[in-house]
Amino acid sequence: MNFDTKYARIGVQICWDQWYPEGSRITAMRGAQVIFYPTSIGWHPHEKAEFGAAQLDAWRTIQRAHAVANGIYVAVVNRVGFEGKPEKGDAGLEFWGIRLWRIRLVVVAEASREKEEILVVECDPGRARRRGGMAVFPDRRVDAFGGILERWWGRSEK
Repeated sequence: MNFDTKYARIGVQICWDQWYPEGSRITAMRGAQVIFYPTSIGWHPHEKAEFGAAQLDAWRTIQRAHAVANGIYVAVVNRVGFEGKPEKGDAGLEFWGIRLWRIRLVVVAEASREKEEILVVECDPGRARRRGGMAVFPDRRVDAFGGILERWWGRSEK
């Protein structure tokens, strides 16, 4: 869903949406200059040693892909810390933290993994979709997206 603010047109996706390129593409096509992803993702303690680095890399990669493919800012807000009660048989979940602000190939700001922080980032909404670097969004095949838009919103948009 997109909203106009006095600063920019923003789009909001939620946690699981971050794994699918269609949501970010549709949000960008509907004019978002920034996509916010509030997430709640982390490691299961029994998986972290074997899969932890690869899982975190996949998560960073998908955020980077949304920013690069759509030429817009991507802001990811994730939980920090541990939740669970191992003493009661609940293995819990260790949240990754790492809140990101990204545009195309550049990480604009990043918070730590260990503590709660607030990032205040100055953005230039006009930088979104500006040619240069890897501006692939302007070259997309708009004729190919009608089906996706019709499926989810019952209409086609350019």
